[in-house]
Amino acid sequence: MLRAGIVGLPNVGKSTLFNALTQSFSAESANYPFCTIEPNTGMVKLNDARMFKLQALVGTQKVIPAVFEFVDIAGLVKGASKGEGLGNQFLANIREVDAIVQVVRCFEDDNIQHVENSVNPVRDLETIELELAMSDVGSLEKRFPRLEKSAKQSDEVKAELALYKKVLPIIEGGEFLTLTDYSDEEQLLLKQSGLLTVKPIIYAANVAEHELADPSQNPHFQKLVAHAKTVGRPVVAISAAIEAELVGLEDEAEKLDYLASLGVETSGVDLLIRGAFELLGLRTYFTAGVKEVRAWPFKDGFTAPQCAGVIHTDFEKGFIRAEVIGYEDYINCGGEKQAQEKGLLRSEGKEYRMKDGDVVHFRFNV
Repeated sequence: MLRAGIVGLPNVGKSTLFNALTQSFSAESANYPFCTIEPNTGMVKLNDARMFKLQALVGTQKVIPAVFEFVDIAGLVKGASKGEGLGNQFLANIREVDAIVQVVRCFEDDNIQHVENSVNPVRDLETIELELAMSDVGSLEKRFPRLEKSAKQSDEVKAELALYKKVLPIIEGGEFLTLTDYSDEEQLLLKQSGLLTVKPIIYAANVAEHELADPSQNPHFQKLVAHAKTVGRPVVAISAAIEAELVGLEDEAEKLDYLASLGVETSGVDLLIRGAFELLGLRTYFTAGVKEVRAWPFKDGFTAPQCAGVIHTDFEKGFIRAEVIGYEDYINCGGEKQAQEKGLLRSEGKEYRMKDGDVVHFRFNV
């Protein structure tokens, strides 16, 4: 299962946000550095309005959303790549995730300590990213002797070594790598390299409660957005304080009323979950039967058998075909039977690449 890791400096709201994302209070949240030591993990659900439209047509009582994993990683500080603040341990935790959610403080509050004693989101994210880059430099330099020895007997290792030497100066400059700058073969090597500077990043700008309705008025947020544009990364405004309060409201109508009272339509957490889902390259297909409507996450580019394997490995092994209706066709026709009568139910084989929103029945032998 693909995982997104929450990183940032200490005291920027990571654990509060994690608790809101996972709707739990499993991660300790407090006003002191290194409150989180061991990484907390939790499942988050993707609120997808399409599930409920399918539910209305099928008439089932139960919907099950797509889920994926978030990891709350302890705060990093300057010198983390040299072991400062338990940095080596925390950097190892980041290597195990597939995408990075970098929480950046964009609010002023004298009661909450900042490790740099001032709020400057661009400086803070550059601190984190430089530490990630320097960790990669150390990792590559340790690999080179082994690779140079093996390269004499293997063209594959020789290509790997050449690639790492090519990217090293970029990483030494504190920059992340843009995969599209490399060939397909090089991209595959980089994805398998475990390098931190290859992982995609989304910024979560933690703003004050009163600023969430219009974060563009916050000068810290403005600077963060301007920087994000230069590096091509998405930004989501969230208020960890608001999200913590929403967790305490069990009724969905109460949550919507509370957000409306703040001039906000959608929870920042929902936007961040959607952003992380897309950052991981995930898409959704649906199964819709008499018992439940269920959303299943799959990696963009998966074939029908691979998507069947998301449900159960036996489905992939014994795959025969996938009976597919596009989501829009399903909704516009008023259900499966009507879509089938109009010839919109397709029988797809092993080579079919699933599309986001496909409603599917898998046929298989066990």
